[in-house]
Amino acid sequence: MQNENIEIVVIEDEEDILELIEYHLSKEGYSVTGFLSTENVEQFLEEETPALLLVDRNLPGTEGAEFVSYLRDVGYDVPVIFLTAKAQELELEEGFEAGGDDYMCKPFSPKELTLRVKALLKRSGALQKQARMKHKLLTIDLNKKDLYIDGREVSLTKLEFKLLHTFMQHVDKALTRDFLRDEVWGTEGEGVNDNAVNVAINRLKNKIDPKAEQNYFEPVWGVGYKFK
Repeated sequence: MQNENIEIVVIEDEEDILELIEYHLSKEGYSVTGFLSTENVEQFLEEETPALLLVDRNLPGTEGAEFVSYLRDVGYDVPVIFLTAKAQELELEEGFEAGGDDYMCKPFSPKELTLRVKALLKRSGALQKQARMKHKLLTIDLNKKDLYIDGREVSLTKLEFKLLHTFMQHVDKALTRDFLRDEVWGTEGEGVNDNAVNVAINRLKNKIDPKAEQNYFEPVWGVGYKFK
């Protein structure tokens, strides 16, 4: 998936909340590592370079803001979103002064969480590094919606670009036509029959592999298509 190279660390002592956050961030394609306390987190940071920390304030042992303040003091500048029930103005101020970049008060919606994560990753530049996806000779620019084949720009319609992007997010996985309708056509997909999906894929195939040398698309009998 597009975000799989972006690693997010979540420090949350309530296991059910931790699992919920991990689930929703993983669904967005992020690589997620969870901790129930600050113990072992610094050791993890010495070996890995996450793009973002989600830190609960009420943690056993070292309190969340104290831990972030310590990380800042020893030189870690990874962006931080605090998750907390501490919603008083003074407590918010403490969090930001400790080195927090954003703040979410519990309870929060999973949608708000993923939107704030995305916004902070954009501001920090982490998502910009994900603006291009590559597979074999293909490179797509997700910001400009451009396709390059072996360095040469090739024009695609908006629908063809969405179709190719969907396949490139799921390399070597058999995708059903229903899944493609939902992902590519969205609400307009109800009126799109199987034949129309096949035609769109054939048009895309002729544009990205006109001489059929790469064999990107493999029909999967009774299922749909696999991109390889």
